[in-house]
Amino acid sequence: MSEKHIDDYSGVETTGHEWDGIRELDNPMPRWWLITWYVTIAWALVYMVLYPAWPLVTTATTGLLGYSSRAEIRAELDAAEVARADYVAAIDSLSVEEILADDQLRIFAASAGAASFRINCVQCHGSGAQGSPGYPNLNDDDWLWGGTVEAIRTAIAHGIRFADDPDTRYSEMPGFAGILESREITQVSAFVATFAGTADTASSEDIAAGKEIFALNCAACHGDDASGNRDLGAPDLTDAIWIYGSTPAEIAAQTRAPRHGVMPGWNDRLGESAVKELAVYVHSLGGGE
Repeated sequence: MSEKHIDDYSGVETTGHEWDGIRELDNPMPRWWLITWYVTIAWALVYMVLYPAWPLVTTATTGLLGYSSRAEIRAELDAAEVARADYVAAIDSLSVEEILADDQLRIFAASAGAASFRINCVQCHGSGAQGSPGYPNLNDDDWLWGGTVEAIRTAIAHGIRFADDPDTRYSEMPGFAGILESREITQVSAFVATFAGTADTASSEDIAAGKEIFALNCAACHGDDASGNRDLGAPDLTDAIWIYGSTPAEIAAQTRAPRHGVMPGWNDRLGESAVKELAVYVHSLGGGE
């Protein structure tokens, strides 16, 4: 066996590797590094003994301390449930008006409703409840059946034109394509567009004729002044809030063949308490009455 080479200048043994006459010194590791390394090995061994460490087929080694992160989380969740139990019980037993009258309950219900809204409602009404074409904006103050917290609760609980709930909100405008001539639909749409301020291209003759057509065919539901009728779920046509567009062409399309949105009733899906919380949250957005 060949003798180990000792470097002439440093007196340190070399590793035996040599590149173009350059040898690698075999310096020992720093003592602090070795101590740290041994400590980490010892810590890992102690950890494997005390805590869950090695995965098995359906579980893992439990460790001598029997610690479980799942059990810890479960305990925290149980504590949270106990803390909110009084609020939940109060919401169960009180009406939405009574919940609004209690500041602590109102804040709790609105927070819970906001969470429920993000799970169940944003798909149609948007993350900010701002709506989209065909889906109403819940931040404004235009409500077909009223914007009180109880009216909102009823709409959420039973839905809109939801066939599975006998108490659903229901209103349906007939299609006038088979009732009025095409020219008459153009004229009445021009008249209605004057309320929205979009009738710039309509002639005064069409608007005048459309006013008479409106009085004969539309005022029964929308009112003589076109301000709507909440008992019938007929929208106010005098404001700037339009789900399907407010130009004469868009109004004419809706008059010929109306589109009717459908919202499911949430009472059976979420329960009465969650529906109350949603109603309080939606009411708090600023558009509620």
